[in-house]
Amino acid sequence: MTDTTPVIEIRNLHKSFGALEVLKGVDMVAPRGHAISLIGSSGSGKSTLLRCANLLENSQQGEILFEGEAVQWKGSGQNRHPADKAQVTRIRTNLSMVFQQFNLWSHMTVLQNVMEAPLTVLKRDAAEVEEKARMYLDKVGIGDKADAWPAQLSGGQQQRAAIARALCMEPRALLFDEPTSALDPELEQEVIRVIKALAQEGRTMIIVTHDMGLARDTSDHIVFLHQGLVEEEGPPDQLFGQPKSERLRQFLSAVSG
Repeated sequence: MTDTTPVIEIRNLHKSFGALEVLKGVDMVAPRGHAISLIGSSGSGKSTLLRCANLLENSQQGEILFEGEAVQWKGSGQNRHPADKAQVTRIRTNLSMVFQQFNLWSHMTVLQNVMEAPLTVLKRDAAEVEEKARMYLDKVGIGDKADAWPAQLSGGQQQRAAIARALCMEPRALLFDEPTSALDPELEQEVIRVIKALAQEGRTMIIVTHDMGLARDTSDHIVFLHQGLVEEEGPPDQLFGQPKSERLRQFLSAVSG
């Protein structure tokens, strides 16, 4: 592995749910230190692609590489699944996912939520984990909420706690699945500010988003999915300023209208 090896590379990925083919041969590369946004209409395959990259969903065909290491598979078609559980665990611990619905443990304080995975999965020292957890809560702007319960937080604060939790694993890449879509516009801005700051730090991120402002302002590269295929991709200025595909033009017109 070198510094030029992508953190995640996906080649010719196919994914079906029964007879419904959701991904029809998708290629995607997430270079180290780059933010990639996946955009497209509902049902285009964005979230499925993200879940396949994190091995939360099994794909039926194609390759997934993590830092140059190919995921090992056994079986084929609908029966294909990862062959090496230890490899899956190792990859997943290095890809932290932030979901649409926060997924905080309601019976734990915010600090305990952020500390849980490094303690139980990585077996890190508790004092060291607490120090880092408090640092990441400060980073996302809710250090004063460390001892609060999730139910005492606004949606925007809960999502920022979820981002701190993802950061505390110190992953190679952060995966965001519609991180602002469950939030009111005012609270959405709190989370967008945090994601933009992470992008400016040069963190590797893949962001599935319906928010074109977030995609344009944070991304190095945009991938537009349409009906399970990459319809167009490129830098934000190109995709938003001079889209080549008629389908992308229609999509941007619809979301901006």
